[in-house]
Amino acid sequence: MTAEIRAATEHLVLRRMTNDDDDALAAYRSDPAQARYQSWETPYTLDCARVLFAQMRNVRFGQPGVWLQTGIETGGRLIGDIAVRVEGDQARQATVGFTLAVDAQGRGFATEALGAVMSLLFTEHEVHRISAACDTRNDRSVALLERIGMRREAHHHKSAWWKGEWTNEYVYAILAEEWADKKPRSRPTTAEHILGSLGRLLQRTTGAGP
Repeated sequence: MTAEIRAATEHLVLRRMTNDDDDALAAYRSDPAQARYQSWETPYTLDCARVLFAQMRNVRFGQPGVWLQTGIETGGRLIGDIAVRVEGDQARQATVGFTLAVDAQGRGFATEALGAVMSLLFTEHEVHRISAACDTRNDRSVALLERIGMRREAHHHKSAWWKGEWTNEYVYAILAEEWADKKPRSRPTTAEHILGSLGRLLQRTTGAGP
């Protein structure tokens, strides 16, 4: 199955996830360090991955009321995903989340991927406000949300029952007009880059090419 490309950046392809991604998704979601602040338990099995893909199969990017994960690929490898939920009763507000394989961290990929997805939401889907929440102990997520330009709006104390304990959360947000005032987060995508990315996907999913 050829994956739908949603965006291409300098280093990444952001695309629909398919059944061919089950091994990669199960591998990075089975890492205890990844799962600590996420909703799933470890190990994250291939069956879990396939159930998730089935749930998302007919979901459109930006469809209100449902979560959708967009895959992050570099060099032909799925390294993570960006989750998006546009509010069902307020279709101009969205929530985002993110997961990146540990061995892909520290290279700017999360910033690049999240920035591209947020740009899509603001420009193509006319979202007014994007928010994100994270455990206050999740230093990497806190740093990413602040680096991307989101504003910390709240600090909730013992507000969420999470994996056997009451946890504290930060809430971050940014408005469309604030995003428009910020500098571009990646180089403009060229037609050559998009075509090259699509070609690599076709080779991987169909076995074509050398």
